[in-house]
Amino acid sequence: MLKEVKDIARDAGAAIMDIYRSNDFDVQKKADDSPLTKADLAAHNIICEGLRALDIQYPVISEESSDISWAQRKHWCRYWLVDPLDGTKEFIKRNDEFTVNIALIEKGVPILGVVYAPALDAMYTGERDRGAFLNDKAISVATQEPEALRVVGSRSHPSQETTDWLDAQGKSYEMLAVGSSLKFCLVAEGKADIYPRLGPTSEWDTAAAHAVLSAAGGEVKTLNGEPLLYNQKADYLNPHFVAR
Repeated sequence: MLKEVKDIARDAGAAIMDIYRSNDFDVQKKADDSPLTKADLAAHNIICEGLRALDIQYPVISEESSDISWAQRKHWCRYWLVDPLDGTKEFIKRNDEFTVNIALIEKGVPILGVVYAPALDAMYTGERDRGAFLNDKAISVATQEPEALRVVGSRSHPSQETTDWLDAQGKSYEMLAVGSSLKFCLVAEGKADIYPRLGPTSEWDTAAAHAVLSAAGGEVKTLNGEPLLYNQKADYLNPHFVAR
């Protein structure tokens, strides 16, 4: 299904870019005070319609339609997990660091992921046992750890806890601020070594890029050293994690 999912992501990205080039984002505030734009909703509709038109049908959870009871979804073996526009703040700031994210989850594990950055025309894909790619060129995590760790962190959500954690590692590091799920992707293509996140994220923020990183030879673990899993509890909040 990877080709079809890439096509869906490109269609969503095209709709996002149409709005990005306009002056009418129609920015609203959601209940958690995070921003919502016309681009989020346009991409959501395209992705959900596209996934539901595939030959093989799985349930869909999107950030913009996540009101699905735990009693219902806890029995799902496979489902789609979608963030139609990750990095809405970056979109509003017009810095190009926003992404379309589509993941297929199986028994809590992301087994397929597409992360498309439409303003950069960068298509990251990852599939279990088939590798990871950037615009159809194979990518993999860095195999040698440098003397100074190349660390990616959030551009719009800096965390003192993350800084404290890095300082406690006893190793020198250089920090690169990046928006959206592109942080995972830079680790996946070997341009960064580690992405520690000691701040709030939701499962749709991480799933697709998690799949890409895993397929590139990386891993995402909680601070307790356990694999980061999905759909294991009633809420969608991730624990703190480290991707490398």
